[in-house]
Amino acid sequence: MMNGILIIDKPEGLTSAEVVRRVKRGLSVKVGHLGTLDPFASGVLPLCLGEGTKIAQFLNTANKTYVGAIRLGEATDTGDRTGAVVRTMPVPPLGPEELRAIEERFQGDCTQVPPMYSALKRAGVPLYKLARQGIEVQRVGRPVRIESLRLHPIDETHLGFEVSCSKGTYVRVLAEDIGQALGSAAHLSALRRTRFGEFTLDEAVPLSVWDPRMSRGFLPVREALRHLPVVELDATAIRAVQRGQGWVLAQIEPVAGDIAVVVGGEGRVVAVIVRKGGRWGFGRVLEGEQPLQGEAPMLGKKAK
Repeated sequence: MMNGILIIDKPEGLTSAEVVRRVKRGLSVKVGHLGTLDPFASGVLPLCLGEGTKIAQFLNTANKTYVGAIRLGEATDTGDRTGAVVRTMPVPPLGPEELRAIEERFQGDCTQVPPMYSALKRAGVPLYKLARQGIEVQRVGRPVRIESLRLHPIDETHLGFEVSCSKGTYVRVLAEDIGQALGSAAHLSALRRTRFGEFTLDEAVPLSVWDPRMSRGFLPVREALRHLPVVELDATAIRAVQRGQGWVLAQIEPVAGDIAVVVGGEGRVVAVIVRKGGRWGFGRVLEGEQPLQGEAPMLGKKAK
């Protein structure tokens, strides 16, 4: 069975859901994606395969890195290049000092109001569907963190950027806020995700060349969780873990952090455990056989 993470380099023009649909065609396992990318964006899109769907919660909180471009002087209704221009403003002269000041201003913890053109739901209805009907609803600001921001001029109306940010950050909103801080208007004109937590473009496989028989882009569960400490248990303890018997967790030696990976024979991941209130509990117990690093995926019937 194919269990792990497939790192796809998503092309522009496709929804994340369409990428999942195309990958599903030749596989016999469940497939889901982490961290949706807008259709006009490209880059790192991790897909969870098989038992890999059970570890999504331990990966989806990761920071992300993007590169792209901001169009100054124009605001759109979507906050990106796919929308209609709703406002134009002059673009002030921008020198190194102005750009460094903006970088410093937006780094750190801040609050973002989610855009109307987003997948967030109100009474079960995605906000973007309401926006398309001309309906705007009040949204509550959410805490996010900009770990780093670098800006550079491309031409008189475009800024290039690289940003590393926390989960839940809308780069479109950041682009709009930067435009406002410069005394102008702005929208996101290009976006490419270069990193999702530990996963980078160097590990990704372009969707156009991916084939279910190749190992490129595929990480087994253990490799996908490489950022977590490992707890090795003997066969008796592993059987207890597989049955969800909590007594075995009390015997675990001290481990750094509050999340760890439990492995058995040949380094196969059996469970992810989480420490709360000083005690270990089961985060997720995995059941399927996980191929070791370097093993090729297996073909099968189309997943339903």
